[in-house]
Amino acid sequence: QVQLVESGGGLVQPGGFLRLSCAASGFTLDSYAIGWFRQAPGKEREGVSCIDSSTDGTTYYADSVKGRFTISRDNAKNTVYLQMNSLKPEDTAVYYCAADRSSWSCPLRDPYWGKGTLVTVSS
Repeated sequence: QVQLVESGGGLVQPGGFLRLSCAASGFTLDSYAIGWFRQAPGKEREGVSCIDSSTDGTTYYADSVKGRFTISRDNAKNTVYLQMNSLKPEDTAVYYCAADRSSWSCPLRDPYWGKGTLVTVSS
């Protein structure tokens, strides 16, 4: 059974940082594209970042997080991370990890989903 489990969310002040983790079981991440998505209250889910499984690990970011967030993967730990710096109140959302079932490239086409972790940016 495939499981993606996110962790690392919480309450942080504006300008602060968090690192989200996504640990996979029942599925090996190293051959597939992985993404982070978020859904703010009352809004649709949006893509935040994606990393493919090429040797270079090409990354993609939404304009709203470019320069502040960094996605990375540790294949040995079967885990993907999202380092979030300079957080803003508008980053408040539930963050979801997703892994493509069959494709190595971004964007994700047919992903497995985690259950999400809440990030709240507030003073």
